[in-house]
Amino acid sequence: MSSPQHAVLQQFLVAATGPLAERRPRLPAMRLFAELLAFGQFMPWNVFLEDVDVEGIPAEWVRPADAAEGRVLLYLHGGGYVLGSLNTHRSLVGRLAQKCGVTALAINYRKAPEYPFPAALEDALTAYFWLLNQGYAPTDIIVAGDSAGGGLALALLLALRDADEPLPAAAVCLSPWTDLQLPAGTLRSVCHDESLLLEALEIRNWGPLYAAETPLSHPLISPARAELHGLPPLLLQVSDAEVLSDDVRRFAERARAAGTPVTLQIFDGLVHWWHLFWRFVPEADIALDRVANFTRQLWAETAAAPAASTVPARQAA
Repeated sequence: MSSPQHAVLQQFLVAATGPLAERRPRLPAMRLFAELLAFGQFMPWNVFLEDVDVEGIPAEWVRPADAAEGRVLLYLHGGGYVLGSLNTHRSLVGRLAQKCGVTALAINYRKAPEYPFPAALEDALTAYFWLLNQGYAPTDIIVAGDSAGGGLALALLLALRDADEPLPAAAVCLSPWTDLQLPAGTLRSVCHDESLLLEALEIRNWGPLYAAETPLSHPLISPARAELHGLPPLLLQVSDAEVLSDDVRRFAERARAAGTPVTLQIFDGLVHWWHLFWRFVPEADIALDRVANFTRQLWAETAAAPAASTVPARQAA
């Protein structure tokens, strides 16, 4: 059973989004609503921000006071590829970086429909190669993201693998959106819950905005449709009460079958994006603790392994 704090959050979200769903607001209104929600989120103490231009992409360093040198999280925010920003996810990125004990780089990648596929992926690639050119080794980079950002993190891995580029140490995907086609089975699984069904129908509309002229089945749009061999370790977190729950489970099964190391962590009865509310909802802080445990163990194993050959930095894409 979820905490009382989560129950309050769930009621708030239903009350806040119910009228919006009935009026089916346009995208600018939804973007504004997401930005307004960000005012209720606060940065953790002793985490500092620094604006940075990443080859023309607005970004910021998120630096905990005790961050270890030489390692970094590349964070890709969620929002269905159509909304979200540095503002909406700054608090989450700060808390995650603090718990992992490393600096994070968050980027404000381009959003659809103004900038459809492959704009977001191009920006993620640019940021990754920019980090290499800053002197970070691939094994010192973990890519992380939530929802669409989690799907984008997986697409980044696939693009790097297919181009025979050096892969990061791992990817951390919080409730990742892995299949933009949103299979009929997913809709059937949530049809008993009106709020989940409305959410599913809404995000089903966002997929074509991002894909534009490209089929939704393209593996760099829907990583669930890709070949999943040759990827670094993955941490996937999802709630069993989310629209995306079954899709994430299927993705984990296919990745494992392809030989990719997968850690799947399933939480009970939580709303999508519960991680954003870490200051209020204890399940969010627990989830971030598990991410920190994963990253620390991964890097401890990397440090104990024989040193790999240095990969020369290349120019940003």
